[in-house]
Amino acid sequence: MIMTISAWATLLVAGLMETGWAVGLKYSEGFTRLIPSLLTVGLMAGSFYFLSLSLRDLPLGTSYAVWTGIGAIGTVLLGMVLFGESREIARLLCLFLIVAGILGLRFVTGE
Repeated sequence: MIMTISAWATLLVAGLMETGWAVGLKYSEGFTRLIPSLLTVGLMAGSFYFLSLSLRDLPLGTSYAVWTGIGAIGTVLLGMVLFGESREIARLLCLFLIVAGILGLRFVTGE
């Protein structure tokens, strides 16, 4: 049980790092800015590393879907906050559906 909780926490960290590198891509301006580019690559490596750790105890399909879901949600939210992207109700409802899918996968996974 402790290993599974740890795997889910590790997967959360991987997803948050995915959000970081996705936003970092914007700041790197096509990898033309050194510091944002280095941070983006570091977050990419860290995200993949933590995802790989979570795969020791969690199913591949569930882990990958949750990882990309966390990254998508975080990226959309930060896009709204940092870059003034659309906050339309339909867009927010779609985010809710992603959250529902992540929670659903979490609770139907027998881990």
